[in-house]
Amino acid sequence: GGMFWGCCPRRGQRGPSVSPLCPPQAAWCELPSRVLLVLTSQRGVQMYEADGSTMVFWHALDVPELPAAHSVFARGIAAAGGRFVCVGTSFGAVLVFDIPPKGTNVTLSEVLEQHRDPITDIAAEQGQAPDGAGDLVTADDSGTICLWSSGEEFTLLGKIPGSGCTCSSVALWNGVVAAGYGNGQIRLWEAGSGRIRAQVSAHARWIYALDLAPLTGKLLSGAEDSFVHVWKLSRNPDTDDIEMQHCHAECVTDTQVCGARFCDPAGDTFAVTGYDLSEILCY
Repeated sequence: GGMFWGCCPRRGQRGPSVSPLCPPQAAWCELPSRVLLVLTSQRGVQMYEADGSTMVFWHALDVPELPAAHSVFARGIAAAGGRFVCVGTSFGAVLVFDIPPKGTNVTLSEVLEQHRDPITDIAAEQGQAPDGAGDLVTADDSGTICLWSSGEEFTLLGKIPGSGCTCSSVALWNGVVAAGYGNGQIRLWEAGSGRIRAQVSAHARWIYALDLAPLTGKLLSGAEDSFVHVWKLSRNPDTDDIEMQHCHAECVTDTQVCGARFCDPAGDTFAVTGYDLSEILCY
């Protein structure tokens, strides 16, 4: 369920600098009425039926006035609000598509314009959001994180300013934002208030993947340092503190990990891939 594999840039490049020939990301978007396979590339956004048999929708990227050296692509995919698919772009906009229960009448219903840097990742709530915490998080190349409430119109609930270090991957679980960074850190933020609640130096190099197991609160992180870590997130019922416990470390020998996902909602199995690796390794 819900796994996706992204093509990542070569070592030494910043996150959004993606080869023109490979799609930066592919994701299954699970909505109550249907499941879509969504692909992003430098040309735009493609949506297919879940088995890839039929293209449902194609959206070409409208290129704003940008310097010639600025590459244009879509990256970051998440289903939100029961009927929307959100896709980020390299010019900082988040495209909100309204998905019909069936058929091909997909519409671009809104464009969210709070980011000034390329979107790196988008995540929807994987648990039960506390009151006021919102159900969507978007991150960008400068480390800025925006928290949203989905609906007929999306509402910006808060913004966590970046510190100049790329936030390469985000996840959202029970009102907790888990964010992975280019410096190897994982930070946990309160989605309601935007307060930082924990910070861990999890990896020696750039984190390329975070994933959450919604049933258990397990967090998976994979990075260029060849390590994959499994963590456990929880809330202390007495103090309401957010706690993070290390559960497992796996070294994928001689492999710069660029994709890592749980294979089941409880987080009992996970899969990993890396640069120049034609295999998907399952644990």
